[in-house]
Amino acid sequence: MRHKHGYRKLNRTSSHRAALLKNLSIALTKEGKIETTLPKAKELRSYYEKLITKASAGDLNAHRAIFAMLQHKECTNTLVNEIAPKYSDRNGGYTRIIKTRMRKGDSAPMAIIELV
Repeated sequence: MRHKHGYRKLNRTSSHRAALLKNLSIALTKEGKIETTLPKAKELRSYYEKLITKASAGDLNAHRAIFAMLQHKECTNTLVNEIAPKYSDRNGGYTRIIKTRMRKGDSAPMAIIELV
């Protein structure tokens, strides 16, 4: 049973899952909105909102914490200096998930995740 289990495994090992979320976060930071499968979008929402919450402090420690999770200098600077200050007055709810279609090849539910 998976009652109260904290995350989705997404049929990946822990290192593969971490790399997937890191790369999706980098893409979302660069583009502002991406299309992916619905379970990945739901898992990314939790990961990315924690990033924005950490980045909202805006100090050196926030830069270090975000860089430790993303390993991408440009995205770290964008997140801490541009994206997080926009949401300083909000308590969560930084992203929006919109269900779009069923993927043709395997009928996976697709969704767009974007910054509010």
